[in-house]
Amino acid sequence: MKNTLIIAIFTVLALLIIGVSPAPAEVAGKTFINGIDANFPPFAMMGRDGKATGFDIEAVDWIAKKLGFSVKHQPMEWDSIVTSLKDKKIDLIASGLSVSAERANQIAFSKPYWQVDQVVLVRKDSDLTVEQVMSGDLKIGVQQGTSEAKSMADANGKNGRRYTLAAYGSAELAASDVVNGRIAAVVLNDAPAGEVIKHLAVKNIGQAGIPSEEFAYGVNKDNVELLEALNKGLDLLTQDPFWETLKAKYNPGVH
Repeated sequence: MKNTLIIAIFTVLALLIIGVSPAPAEVAGKTFINGIDANFPPFAMMGRDGKATGFDIEAVDWIAKKLGFSVKHQPMEWDSIVTSLKDKKIDLIASGLSVSAERANQIAFSKPYWQVDQVVLVRKDSDLTVEQVMSGDLKIGVQQGTSEAKSMADANGKNGRRYTLAAYGSAELAASDVVNGRIAAVVLNDAPAGEVIKHLAVKNIGQAGIPSEEFAYGVNKDNVELLEALNKGLDLLTQDPFWETLKAKYNPGVH
């Protein structure tokens, strides 16, 4: 018993000396699977080397290293990702996950780390306004399984809103159909919208009239230790210079 206590004390001291903060005992040394949307730049995407990269990827990797555990990033279909977490096929979601009351009934959220707005993209040569898009009985693309898709569906038919929603596997696919003229517009988060605009002939015409949302990490409700570690890691990360480095590198908007 004494030897175990001595080893534990020296382990903690060693971690502090090398700049690593000890995680809860149930988390330290373990590898957790992070389910990601591999087509959600700048928060999560696949690099040319076939490895996951992006703002959320680097952030959670930094936290894992700081607290002494590991993360493996697993691309998944976004519309089933919460179900995969509940079924324990993955351990966490760190990939631009919006906090919502519906999701909070199913999973636990870390403290929020980012705020997002929903914007409307149309073709670059379009004269459409947000009001016309929302009330003109037009077809609007959304990424299936997202909070904005649900918000748009809930708002349809209310307060003069009238449109048809088209579900896509990613917002970028929807934006491609905007360019091709198959749909009139796409509604998506402002940060990935900036990435889409860089390589597709679309433009941002303003906010979609949906309340701002916050991103947080998601874990199972019974995984209290991992949630504690992620919250501790977020506190450390947002106070570290690497947080500003990440924001400068990926430029996910100014929040």
